[in-house]
Amino acid sequence: MALERKGVLWVDGEMVPFADATTHVLSHALHYGSGVFEGIRAYRQGDGSAAVFRLRDHVERLHASARAYKIPLPHPVEVLSEAVRRVLRENGLGDAYIRPLAYLGLSSLGVGSRDCPTSTAVAAFPWGPYLGPEALEKGVRATVSSWTRLHHSMFPTSAKGCGQYLNSMLATREAKEKGFEEAILLDRDGLVSEGAGENLFVVRGGALRTPGREHSILPGITRDSVLRIARDLGFPAAEGAVTRDELYGADEAFFTGTAAEVTPVREIDGYIVGAGRRGPITGRIQETFFRAVRGAEPRYREWLAGV
Repeated sequence: MALERKGVLWVDGEMVPFADATTHVLSHALHYGSGVFEGIRAYRQGDGSAAVFRLRDHVERLHASARAYKIPLPHPVEVLSEAVRRVLRENGLGDAYIRPLAYLGLSSLGVGSRDCPTSTAVAAFPWGPYLGPEALEKGVRATVSSWTRLHHSMFPTSAKGCGQYLNSMLATREAKEKGFEEAILLDRDGLVSEGAGENLFVVRGGALRTPGREHSILPGITRDSVLRIARDLGFPAAEGAVTRDELYGADEAFFTGTAAEVTPVREIDGYIVGAGRRGPITGRIQETFFRAVRGAEPRYREWLAGV
């Protein structure tokens, strides 16, 4: 999806027009990927207002990611949370995708340089379902990538570091060149890790399973929400190892993530998943999730931060 080149961004405490939100080509982050980011969504509520889904959890994870990479982040959680709200208000957005970013700027190009200043920005823009609106009902075709998910002994995989997404970029491009919509990566032991930009759930015999932290996943906030929703609906839901043959033999499978939300997987490497469309358990979880983010499920109201 092409970005709309308009509106304003929050950059280190100031509101900046889209065209002026720039950085120098010799910034450290452009050369080494030395930045961290978040993906957050806001949703229009039934009364016409907007609310941000699990705002504090996302901003706290941004801070945790910065600590993991030893990137100084001078703006506290409360300041960045208000920056998100302000960007939404000043751009007149209800349904929106929000991208906070903190990165090392211009000073030195030494790999381990400690004198580069941190720049922090928050942008927001309209963005529909990551894998397409039709995918929410019909599901997507996925393939197991030839690229292995980076292991947690190599990178802090629970952090959202800019540079580590080169691994995801390679997997996604390979999948699309092969005619699939998304990639699934295995960990270095050959067990299922996650999608290129999403967590993955499989359903078998009425129970859900999703790979755990030991499989080098990003422990997603939407993933955490879905685990709670599934259990509240009465479905057994656990974290644990998923083998490749279990993936191919699943009754249902779906991706979760801020961008992907809850997207069914209908086919993996030519193996039809279940009936080849959104399964009944996936459907119930998806319906509850979308009701929750739009304020229609009172027990999940704590997940919503008003704008």
